[in-house]
Amino acid sequence: MAYLRAFGSYLPTRRVTNAEMAPLVGADPEWILAACGIEERRYAAEDDTVASLGVMAARDCLQKAGAAAADLGMILAASGSSERFCPGPASQIAAGLGLASTPALDIPVASCGSLIGLVLAAQLSAQVGPVLVLGSEILSRRIDRTPKGKDTAILFGDGAGACLVGPDTGFARIAGSILSTDGAAAEILKVERERIVMEGKSVILHASRKIPRAISDLLARHQLTPASVGVFLLHQANLNLIERLAGTLDVPLERFFVNIARYGNTSSASMLIVADEWRQAHPEPAAAPLVFSAFGAGLNWGALLAVPG
Repeated sequence: MAYLRAFGSYLPTRRVTNAEMAPLVGADPEWILAACGIEERRYAAEDDTVASLGVMAARDCLQKAGAAAADLGMILAASGSSERFCPGPASQIAAGLGLASTPALDIPVASCGSLIGLVLAAQLSAQVGPVLVLGSEILSRRIDRTPKGKDTAILFGDGAGACLVGPDTGFARIAGSILSTDGAAAEILKVERERIVMEGKSVILHASRKIPRAISDLLARHQLTPASVGVFLLHQANLNLIERLAGTLDVPLERFFVNIARYGNTSSASMLIVADEWRQAHPEPAAAPLVFSAFGAGLNWGALLAVPG
């Protein structure tokens, strides 16, 4: 078995509001808010790196779990915006935590990477011990802040999230998961030549179909329905998409913990950041099922179920 022990996060201090973004991309602040539900996003400082943000989120998570870096059996770090392809940020994060031999592996998948990390951690923790899953992104350096890049520039922000998965105890037990990949559609969402390339309408179309099916199929495997879920903790891609998913699943929007208005889309970090904020607001043991879900480059998507006990 595997359990969720704690979450953590780190957000840069610089806030970029719609009022600041709008003239750069040739849009009105009101249009940006209506298009994606974002009011502001965070941008990393010049000397920040994907790894340095990850280290901060990792320390926050370990502190909340009452754990030490030396306790870790493995680190899994997801990012679609690492400064270099190989090695990615995982080994640097491990070094930043003072670890010299703990295995640290990269998951170079934008948006869905942290979900993949959680699924892998649930399988691996029984063998290696506690697994720290990270999502860390600096997407402000991979967007075109001009009218040409308007549709992506308004969305993305920077940040890092973390989750500690353990084999013995936690506030909720990981009960199951679903992961899927459709490489035939990979061209609609990718990071290429240091820029995010996204066909927004196609991405929304795929996500609005694939995410509810993954969630419904996973819940059905465990004789559960969407109505029985206490909270949905999703990748924060676009508020309009989250609202559409709530309608498709026939679940009140209030069951979806949402923070996209303040941070924007932080890709693979977003699901863990939103989970950390939810957990801070609800520190008690889980009383109802939790569903995590993400959709991203690959195309990769899926869902993970955690239950009380």
